[in-house]
Amino acid sequence: MLKNLVLVMLLLQTIITSAQVKAVKNINYAGNTEVKNTLNIFYKNDGVNDKPVLIFIHGGSWSSGKKETYWWLGRNFARKGIVTVIINYPLAPDAQYGKMAEDCALAVKWVQNNINNYQASAEKIFVMGHSAGAHLSELINADPQYFKKVGIKNPIKGVILNDPFGLDLFEYLTTAEKDNFYYDFIRTFTTKPAVWKLASPMNYADNIKNPHLLFYGGKTYGSIKLQTPGLYEKLKANSVPADIREVSGKSHVPMISQMIFGGNDLYKEIVAFIFNASSLRGRKQS
Repeated sequence: MLKNLVLVMLLLQTIITSAQVKAVKNINYAGNTEVKNTLNIFYKNDGVNDKPVLIFIHGGSWSSGKKETYWWLGRNFARKGIVTVIINYPLAPDAQYGKMAEDCALAVKWVQNNINNYQASAEKIFVMGHSAGAHLSELINADPQYFKKVGIKNPIKGVILNDPFGLDLFEYLTTAEKDNFYYDFIRTFTTKPAVWKLASPMNYADNIKNPHLLFYGGKTYGSIKLQTPGLYEKLKANSVPADIREVSGKSHVPMISQMIFGGNDLYKEIVAFIFNASSLRGRKQS
């Protein structure tokens, strides 16, 4: 009897929490009518203001993916007190990496200017990405040209990279097999090695000052298993607050799909990271 009562109470708590989470969808962040420049916001309507906000940039080899897929990520974080923004951005072959990054920066600018209307603080902006989305997250954070182009200083308080692909594109593309993946990637990054270097967040690591949390799968792609610790070592050498964890047994896609479940261990680590970093008054990102 007591066990059944506990289960009923837990179910009621879940229903109540879910009802409190509001979703505001298809907001255009670029002042146009393009679906590729829209975002969805998830927040708990509990009267608590000044929450941190997490902007999520999806993966998909820079050529696929959409914000609607990740509604569960928005709801799960919102239930834990973090306002969450899931964005679309232009994809290949219609755009190359520079346009993708600039529009991601534009989305961050929109959040900075408007997120106070959704019970969050513009002083507590975090960015998280998976795969290609992690590449774009770090690129706009580390290469100052993108926020400069949209007319703001980098407002990112901290960065979470989930199985980031392409941190060093020059290294990857100069050694990769000429397979379908390679030809798909060069649509986004051209055939020019000089461009691959410009598109590699690793080359801007010395610019990074904000805290980082890095994850990679124990069964993910070899380049990710090499480059993610490589970035971590650069951050630590520059005294940047950073933590890294290899998630045993996980391959590339399951590194994000495991977060469908709100009780997944990554949430505990990410939420703790966000709330801890929100209270820091460390060096500002350039």
